[in-house]
Amino acid sequence: MSRGKKILIGIAVAALLAIMAILALRSGREDMVEVRTEQVARQDLVARVSATGYIEPKRLVDISADVSGRVVELNVEEGDEVDEGDLLLVIDPARFEAAVERAEAGLAEASAREAQARGNYLQANRDWERIRDLKARLPEMVTETEFETARTNAEVQEALAQSGRHAVDMARAGLKEARDNLAKTVIRAPMSGRVTRLNVEKGETAIVGTMNNPGSLLITVADLSVMEAVIEVDETDVPDISIGDSVSVSVDAFPDREFVGRVTKIGNSSIRPRSQQVSSADQAIDFEIRVTLEDAEAELRPDLSASADVITDVRPDVLAIPIISLTLMDPSEFERMPNELEEGSGGSEARASNEPIEGVFVVVDGLARFRPVEVGVAGDSYFEVLSGLEEGEIVVSGTYQAIRDLSDGDAVKAAEADSTTTDGE
Repeated sequence: MSRGKKILIGIAVAALLAIMAILALRSGREDMVEVRTEQVARQDLVARVSATGYIEPKRLVDISADVSGRVVELNVEEGDEVDEGDLLLVIDPARFEAAVERAEAGLAEASAREAQARGNYLQANRDWERIRDLKARLPEMVTETEFETARTNAEVQEALAQSGRHAVDMARAGLKEARDNLAKTVIRAPMSGRVTRLNVEKGETAIVGTMNNPGSLLITVADLSVMEAVIEVDETDVPDISIGDSVSVSVDAFPDREFVGRVTKIGNSSIRPRSQQVSSADQAIDFEIRVTLEDAEAELRPDLSASADVITDVRPDVLAIPIISLTLMDPSEFERMPNELEEGSGGSEARASNEPIEGVFVVVDGLARFRPVEVGVAGDSYFEVLSGLEEGEIVVSGTYQAIRDLSDGDAVKAAEADSTTTDGE
């Protein structure tokens, strides 16, 4: 074989080997999973509980009528400022004034009867004493019948006198009740504040107020100097909230403002008792949380819609991973993995449990390696890392579908696109 042919064959073989290498490299790259990655680093984390609700004054009084009748005088309009003791409205007092007059007459009559009964008793008692003394001195002058009759009459008159006294007491109590009902026809402001609700007009009939009858509510007076956000929190979040927690409140009517407050009251029972729910499985159990706003603007009104973020915990300068990085692995799959975890990484605890194992995929030499981790508080987009990772390690941070499909040992390559978003997928 000539030298030229040998050279041509060598060139062809080299070209074939080069093509095979390129194809192999391209095939290997096609097998790689494209993922987003992020470095484990320290940052400040803030744990929040979000909820919605409404604005309400800290102090308000719903005024209902204690007596029924037609409203003959109305001195306020909705939005008026009132001072404690100001006259709000008057219910027609005519029949209550008549009741007072009847009670006064009844008391006078009872007093007269009581005076007569008392006089009768005094006379009967003197007669009894004379006969008793006479019998003691001259027994033959008084018969047993006369003696017993005088004693019995004295006892009867004493009982009638006592009955008269009770009748006077009853008449006096009736007069007191009648005067109290008359006084209730005049309704005054129980506190200083603003009339935030007016449900009655002059000439309408006010009915006696009851707790379960909203139609009996006449006027609401509220102190708008201190406002609260009343929010409904799911039962799973209630244990994380404490009295005094800081709260950021947004009011729909003021989208460009943020109000700050603190938790001042946590409900001890659910808003809707289980006994009133059709199916506890279909309805969430919520608890009422009251947040007192600090330096609230005066234009805040009752019943405005609001949303709140309760700051339940703050962790400064802690190791953190994106929330989306955390995934679960079946214990049986974890058992088949090579035991390359360092001591203290959480591997032994994970193997001892039948529960799904929480962990992340750490990128090591281009491969995704599952690593069990223990996490703490959750911020808006990141989990606090308690154990299992070191600062500077690279974890897979997206996409959600890529993390879901990853297996331990899969080859991965970092996506060229910006990886700043971690929660959206």
